[in-house]
Amino acid sequence: MPAAIGFSTFVKVSPRDDRKLSMFSDNFSEGIEFDLDDPNPQATGHWSDYPRGVAVTLERSGYRLAGATLLIHGEVPIGSGLSSSAAIEVATCLALLNNSGLTVDPVEIAKLCQRAEHEFVGMRCGIMDQFISGCGQAGKALMLDCRSLEYELLPMPQDALVVVCNTMVKHALAAGEYNARRAECEAGVRHFAQSLPNVRALRDVTEGDLKHYGNDLSEVIYRRCRHVISENARVLQAAKALKQSDLEAFGSLMNESHRSLRDDYEVSCEELDVMVELAQGVAGVYGARMTGGGFGGCSVNLVNAENVEEFKRTVATGYTAATGLVPELYICSAAEGAEEIIGGHLSSSEFKL
Repeated sequence: MPAAIGFSTFVKVSPRDDRKLSMFSDNFSEGIEFDLDDPNPQATGHWSDYPRGVAVTLERSGYRLAGATLLIHGEVPIGSGLSSSAAIEVATCLALLNNSGLTVDPVEIAKLCQRAEHEFVGMRCGIMDQFISGCGQAGKALMLDCRSLEYELLPMPQDALVVVCNTMVKHALAAGEYNARRAECEAGVRHFAQSLPNVRALRDVTEGDLKHYGNDLSEVIYRRCRHVISENARVLQAAKALKQSDLEAFGSLMNESHRSLRDDYEVSCEELDVMVELAQGVAGVYGARMTGGGFGGCSVNLVNAENVEEFKRTVATGYTAATGLVPELYICSAAEGAEEIIGGHLSSSEFKL
């Protein structure tokens, strides 16, 4: 159940007469150029793999692109777990399609961008980040069925704010551990499918099934499966709570989610746990949990609007005292997803996420 937030990645696009893409990032102060007709494009571990992977995936999917010059500016903190990779993918995809006179449905754009990250970048991510980047709406959270890609927009409370707390750490093992968790969950699926032929993913396994058929699993894989199965149940309960404007229940589910991510999925870290524990002790906080891939990055907190300033002071001071680090705190609300900006001082289309 993601929500888009008001951090933007901008991609300014200008047409070229050839079949080359020239990209420049003002965040990294460097550029790269490549040919869309390259018969064997390869990832290099460079930031440009994300926008280049989108271009390669579009071409391989039958969308013939025109050459373009892209200027990329990102406001999403890199490595924070706030989906900077999905932001650059979706904004680049929209820019390239528009420059080529092509229109693609937002859901298909999310699928294309996920494929780019899988097949070109090499990160076996889910589709949630790309999906909310393209389909998010202001004032709404989005409950996504990642199998059918059906989704439901849910009202976010107007008297509470989302506060994102950046731990300012990112432990290097995150990417490898993410892929390891995927492999562990897939091992769990294979185990349950032996007894339950309808099981194709852990979403098909109930908590009762886990207790009945999970005894032969290793302790680690059992806990990984328990996290996913219980988290799926929490999403459905959270949707019900939002529809009923029950922020206490919603916040309690956030707290349970963090405990499960910490203890069963084991993707938290000391800094995140400190941040979440501090937040949960502040008056007016409904719930707090880590967000993103873990091992650093950010926590997300639902805070009564009247208590936000107290929250910022208490959490920032306590976190620095505990870790020696100075965090960044961002006051957010559910925002629009990707959109096109035309006019003003711009000489060409600019796409924002």
